[in-house]
Amino acid sequence: MPELPAHSSLATALGALSRRHLAAGGGALLLLAMLAWALIPAAVQVDLATIGKGSLQVTVDEEGKTRVKTLFVVSAPVTGKLRRSLLDPGDQVVANETVIAVIEPAVPGFLDVRTRQEAEAQVSAARAAIELAEAEVRQSEAELGWALSEMTRQKTLAQTNATSARAYERARLDHAKQIAAMARAKANLQVRTAELATATAHLIGPETAVASTAAGSCCVEVRSPQSGKVLRELQESERVVIAGTPLFEIGDPTDIDIVLELLSTDAVTITPGAAARIEGAGLAEPLTARVRRVEPAGFTKVSALGIEEQRVKTFLDLDQPAVARARLGHDYRVFARITAWSREDALRVPLSALFRNGASWSVFKIGGSRAVLTGIDVGRRNPEYAEVLGGLSPGDRVVLHPSDRVKQGARVRQITAETTR
Repeated sequence: MPELPAHSSLATALGALSRRHLAAGGGALLLLAMLAWALIPAAVQVDLATIGKGSLQVTVDEEGKTRVKTLFVVSAPVTGKLRRSLLDPGDQVVANETVIAVIEPAVPGFLDVRTRQEAEAQVSAARAAIELAEAEVRQSEAELGWALSEMTRQKTLAQTNATSARAYERARLDHAKQIAAMARAKANLQVRTAELATATAHLIGPETAVASTAAGSCCVEVRSPQSGKVLRELQESERVVIAGTPLFEIGDPTDIDIVLELLSTDAVTITPGAAARIEGAGLAEPLTARVRRVEPAGFTKVSALGIEEQRVKTFLDLDQPAVARARLGHDYRVFARITAWSREDALRVPLSALFRNGASWSVFKIGGSRAVLTGIDVGRRNPEYAEVLGGLSPGDRVVLHPSDRVKQGARVRQITAETTR
């Protein structure tokens, strides 16, 4: 076999070496490219919303309760034993006709040992006084008889001129005085008899009390002051009550309004005539109402967390007729939304896009495919939107619920269908 020239072997070796170097260099470049690609931050997946104009309402939301406008609390006019009433909540009553309560005299209380001994001593003293008065009556009767006989004798003597006229007049005067003394003694006897009856009455206890007479002659009947329904029976069972004890609440459940206890900071934003929506209480459809009155004075109320709050009572009138709200009653729990401010063409931004950046509000606006930190001016707000006064324009897109991965200039990528706000 013929030998190859020396320069041919060298060329072949150099060619093989060059190919190996080129392959190694290409692999290194590919590795660097892959490493650079891995170090590039990935786009942050975000939700976006497009800014637009629309209706914006700011409401004051507060729990409240229904209330009968004209509520009568009927109280016991006297102290005594209240009989069990036959009326139940919901029963119809007629003004000045329906007897809602009957009060009879209460049974006297027990006497302790000292009180009983004092009463018995008063009875003994009263009996002794009666005996003394009876003796005085007998004495007056005897003196009156003597004065009558003396006057008769003097009259007879005066007719025969056997005595002076002066003696006869003296006898008549003594007789008149004894008649008056007799009347005085009998009156004193009646007084002492009454004192004995009073002292004896003090000894009456519950064990010796006499049963009451007929209700018509001994009892007080309490009649309804207004036509309507019994709302509450405050004293259901028979019991002894004192004068002024509340017995019933009576009113017309079709004539109701809504009462709210608003925070004073919210009450200043409400004006009479403001529209409201009434929800809750099992209503199939919300009811509409209007603010009738905001009380000028507030009061302090302690919240469930123990915080003192200044509250203001606010009253709302329902717009619907009575038949539309017939299922509502007195003191039913409701939820009211009072419109404090509204605008139909407000530029709105979702609250979920806002965050604090120092002392101002900011959003991340989308520029191309990157997030741009943008400060904005915010006006009125409700639980969903805020009014944009500056910093954004209709059609701008903003990031919703920005996380800590969204920063100035960060690449973003939308993950859900974009919504127009």
